[in-house]
Amino acid sequence: MKRDTLIWTVCLGLAALTLTGCGGDRPAFPEKPNILFIMTDDHASHAIGAYGSRINATPHIDRIATEGMRFENCFCTNSICAPSRAVILTGRYSHLNGLRDNALRFDGTQLTFPKLLQQAGYQTAMIGKWHLKSDPTGFDYWNVLPGQGSYYNPDMIEMGERKRFPGYVTDLITDFALDFLENRRDPDRPFLVMLHHKAPHRNWQPAMRHLTMYDDTVFPEPETLFDDYATRSEAAREQEMTLRDHMQPVNDLKMGDPPARLDDAQRAAWEAAYGPKQEAYARENPQGDALVRWKYQRYLEDYLGCIAAVDESIGRVLDYLDRSGLADSTLVVYTSDQGFFLGDHGWFDKRFMYEESLRMPLLVRFPGAIPAGSINPDLVLNLDFGPTFLDLAGIQAPESMQGASLKALLLESGSEAWRKSVYYHYYEFPAVHMAKRHYGVRTDRYKLIHFYHDIDAWELYDLEKDPNELHNVYADPAYSAQMTELKEELARLREQYGDSEELDREFLRQDKERRARR
Repeated sequence: MKRDTLIWTVCLGLAALTLTGCGGDRPAFPEKPNILFIMTDDHASHAIGAYGSRINATPHIDRIATEGMRFENCFCTNSICAPSRAVILTGRYSHLNGLRDNALRFDGTQLTFPKLLQQAGYQTAMIGKWHLKSDPTGFDYWNVLPGQGSYYNPDMIEMGERKRFPGYVTDLITDFALDFLENRRDPDRPFLVMLHHKAPHRNWQPAMRHLTMYDDTVFPEPETLFDDYATRSEAAREQEMTLRDHMQPVNDLKMGDPPARLDDAQRAAWEAAYGPKQEAYARENPQGDALVRWKYQRYLEDYLGCIAAVDESIGRVLDYLDRSGLADSTLVVYTSDQGFFLGDHGWFDKRFMYEESLRMPLLVRFPGAIPAGSINPDLVLNLDFGPTFLDLAGIQAPESMQGASLKALLLESGSEAWRKSVYYHYYEFPAVHMAKRHYGVRTDRYKLIHFYHDIDAWELYDLEKDPNELHNVYADPAYSAQMTELKEELARLREQYGDSEELDREFLRQDKERRARR
């Protein structure tokens, strides 16, 4: 039987929230489901409707949540682009997979979940943003952006051959993914398609049709837009990612010339959209708090404009799955490589272990097996994605993978033995944005962070009482018991995952040597 014709038989009168099958049980999960893994770059959860966004609508992304499961507490292990991707591929923390920061090169000879799926008979494809410096391995087909890639008329590297394509990068990546699904894949084999978008990565260049989408919108400001970092360590005060001082009008906010790659029609659209904004900026010349507020509004116009194209892309893909008969045999996953600051604490970018950067969206759909509209509160990590895909495909994850399969959370009633804390470690310093090196532990209520290298500082947050992380209570005697417990848990996690002060010192030595060679 062709996989295209596989259809789940579901009883009439199906309950919307349970999607139980005939006889009161959910249909058996297929032995080898198709896997469509969609990932964006820097898409903050609080810019997704399903997560309660106050600033934009994402109806097609929300559809995955409505028809599947929304994870409320998904986190990254290292909030920066290339390291997050390496963690997802290998199921191993950055200190073990070798990619601690964006300057390093991914060792493609490592064992990854696409390689294991490929060995088990899956047809594998990687399309879109790769950003790991080495060529993709473990894929039957790949077509990726060089480096960060360009938003307009981008170059793509298809199976080693570099070509330039006219159009908008989000649309093109979607076109290539749909072409693979419709014309390149073997319908008798299960597939893994990794559809990875560039958007909404800096410097936030929307499609021409979305350049003026939010011109008449006044976005509500985050509560912490004018955070003074009063109780925090030097790390929060010495970073270089503030809207006030570090978001630049020319590069980030389009107060300069159009990008060089634009054709005549694109250039005319760009100038028509940004010309009036440039004139208004020159005329009004905002300063102080007014400048921060102006930058925040302009930032979101472009950032959310990029997301609008992503949402349209996902609608196109979901519609294709419906038309082709693949929807009922395909696991659909939506996530981002990490979170992002949207003016929160006065910042843009990510890197810190604070919530807006640490938290990732994770939406998963499989009709009939994953209850529609379900919500999971457990602490999960990008470390878990690879083991989950393997488990759902009936493949035993190797012991080298440090993540845990989410299968029981997706298909069953959960797991009593699930983790109660998560471990985080960020390395890229000194570097762009100057977020200091740090590691930490987060539980369902508390977060403990240790900043090290050029400082030795601790921060402790009670997330139940202080969800915005404004009050560092590390020195508060009322939290001495929690502080002791968290330090013990942090030490346990570092040992469990093979991290240590000795490794920290060795990595600092290696980084110093690497910088000296530049």
